[in-house]
Amino acid sequence: METLKFKTNIKCTGCITKATPTLDKKLGRGNWEVDIFTLKKTLTVSSTSIDESEIISAVKEAGFTAERLG
Repeated sequence: METLKFKTNIKCTGCITKATPTLDKKLGRGNWEVDIFTLKKTLTVSSTSIDESEIISAVKEAGFTAERLG
């Protein structure tokens, strides 16, 4: 299983609520989480079969941005 981290503009619980249906569908329920309590607002995705571009696309479809960290 690979873990990828992204800086995102998902910044509050309301944003998470808005993004959840799309991210659950595209990334899989339980495969992602957003730490809204850090300055970078880090999205962490754990998966064996999804790549960076698919994650960025899913976040964009949900109405937000994502940029790969490190």
